[in-house]
Order: sequence, then C-alpha cells, then structure tokens
Amino acid sequence: MIEKKCINPKSAPIPAGPYSPALKVGNYLFVSGQTPEKPGTDELVEGGIKVQTKQVLENIKNIIIASGGTMENVVKVNAHLLDINDFQDYNEVYRNYFTEPFPARTTVQSVIPGGALVEVDVIAVLPQSS
Repeated sequence: MIEKKCINPKSAPIPAGPYSPALKVGNYLFVSGQTPEKPGTDELVEGGIKVQTKQVLENIKNIIIASGGTMENVVKVNAHLLDINDFQDYNEVYRNYFTEPFPARTTVQSVIPGGALVEVDVIAVLPQSS
C-alpha cells in the first residue's frame, strides 16, 4: 500500500471541498489547485491578477514549507487563468517565485469556480529527509 500523508497547514486556505491541500507520497508533494484565498480562510483576496497570483503562490509556498521543502523543489506547474490576456501580468509575478532552471509548466485559460482569476497546482520533489 502506498503511504500518503495529508499536508494541511494553518497557513493555507481552508479547502473548498473533499480534497487534501497537498499529499506527500514518498519524497513527492502533490499540491492541489490553489486559488487566492487568505490563509486560514475561504475568503478571496481583493485585487487583480497580480495580487491574486501573488496570493496563490504564497499559499503554495506555505504548503511546501510545511512539507519540509522550498519553491526550489517545484518541478511542475499547472496554471489556469480565467482570462489568457492576463498571461503577461501572471508571468511577471510568477518570475518572483521561481528561478532557472524553471519548473516545467502548462498555462491554460479555464473556468475557475468561486470568482478567482487564477488557480495553480504544483508537483515538488522534496529532500529525502523531509
């Protein structure tokens, strides 16, 4: 049987449904799609794509840190934008969270429930000792 550990720190938003904010399986971390809620709540931050992207990436960072890793451990990013015309502004904020070699990434335009402009999920490879 595969051992799965739920990662649900208080520094992450409250899940909107029956899912784990992240699952740690071995040294892999699978972070569920995060939208721009304030930590510990289910309330969206106010602001445009840059403000919401920053909050989403901060939420992801908090989950990864709670798992014993850093943003440097991220190897794959899936991003959903409500409006693909926000891609340039999204990228501007995204660059502040990742360095070369950048994670592999897919970015698409999607319908995002709850009024968010952006949703992001990631896969990270954590240090063996975490």
